[in-house]
Amino acid sequence: MRKWDNYRFREHVAGYLFILPNLLGVLIFMAVPLLFSMVLIFLDWDYLKGLGGLQFTGLDNLARMFDDDRLPGALRNNFIYTAVTVPASMAIGLLLAVALNRSTYGKGMLRTMFFLPHVCSLAVVAVVWSIMYNSQEGPINGFLLAVGIDQPPGWLASPDWALVAIMIIKIWASTGYTMVLYLAGLQGISKDLYEASEIDGASKLRQLLRITIPLLQPTTFLLAVMMIIGSFQVFALVSVMTKGGPMNSTMVISYHIYSEAFQHYRMGYASALSWLLFVLIFIITLVQWKVEKRFQDQL
Repeated sequence: MRKWDNYRFREHVAGYLFILPNLLGVLIFMAVPLLFSMVLIFLDWDYLKGLGGLQFTGLDNLARMFDDDRLPGALRNNFIYTAVTVPASMAIGLLLAVALNRSTYGKGMLRTMFFLPHVCSLAVVAVVWSIMYNSQEGPINGFLLAVGIDQPPGWLASPDWALVAIMIIKIWASTGYTMVLYLAGLQGISKDLYEASEIDGASKLRQLLRITIPLLQPTTFLLAVMMIIGSFQVFALVSVMTKGGPMNSTMVISYHIYSEAFQHYRMGYASALSWLLFVLIFIITLVQWKVEKRFQDQL
């Protein structure tokens, strides 16, 4: 019996040793900073001064949100960005998935081409698109001038078009991701349903609306949750291409947090904004779960 106990003890020790590197990584780079950010909400810290720069401020960081002129615009831009990019990426991805799910010549090559932007570095994508958006020498405005548009948009230099330009890139980059997940979902739909509907005289559009979309509802829900969370964390495109400008037209909450923390050295207020972002994402995700549950109950 003692031998069996020693064996089990060694097995447990070996198991803990295997997970120790990941566990230390989670504790050092996630758990400790998370707890520290909760403490920083009630502090003012200029981190250039080290721990000696910590000053207790109470609820001042939370009160500062109501006097922050950039916060309402950042939240508005975030909601606009999410409301446009998420449905557009999912709709285009669904149409591409339906098309590629049928007998299409070069299906594998097309699938790779559509998915490739998603695996590319967003920083690299931002640099390339910045060149394409150049109002003087960029190929996009060159094409628009060639087709007869005398005053093409200023894109990244225009407060009216900068956010639109970033949303176009996001839709282009994430469409391949939604397409691949929808393709996986389509593989689970029985072809017998489509054959039966064809016998009943259903058109392709009716099959899409009455068979494909309802049966892809779990995939749609997963995509909606993941993409909404990701859209509220958009940072790389804004940081590389516009830095929140021009005139704060592309300022989003993630870049506002970065600006407060690493440009204005207000780590306490940046932590408060980070937890505000967490609460927003949590509420939106909770609402999505409730809607999904109610929808499933109706089915």
